[in-house]
Amino acid sequence: MDTSNELTIGPDFLRNLLFKMRAVSLGDEDTPRDARDNAQQGGHHITLAEEVGTDASREELVEEIDGMDVEHQQELVALMWVGRGDFGAEEWADALALAAERSDSPSSKYLLSHPMAADEIASGLEELGHDHILQDGSY
Repeated sequence: MDTSNELTIGPDFLRNLLFKMRAVSLGDEDTPRDARDNAQQGGHHITLAEEVGTDASREELVEEIDGMDVEHQQELVALMWVGRGDFGAEEWADALALAAERSDSPSSKYLLSHPMAADEIASGLEELGHDHILQDGSY
């Protein structure tokens, strides 16, 4: 088994975090309208209606991300980069190294400045072969 792309973030935690990120971005006026509409119509991997109520707040999400271990925050950033195509799965170690090198500002601020971060992280999971956690909550 190839362990080079293993994640250390708890799968249930990551799954729930993505649900919350998507819920918060749906109410964010900075999120492109077509992205909000697609998410509301179920055009994304995660179905919000059954996972997160509308009470998820940006402040709670900031606290949750900033409360994570630094290594886990770096994994989130690297997952986003892989998901948007900056790195391939074979470059996972490079993405992690760059995330560690650039971790001088709060990860929450960086991640939440990207309206499609949840989708990009989900795409990163898929690229690394871990997209099943969105359905079953395990690696």
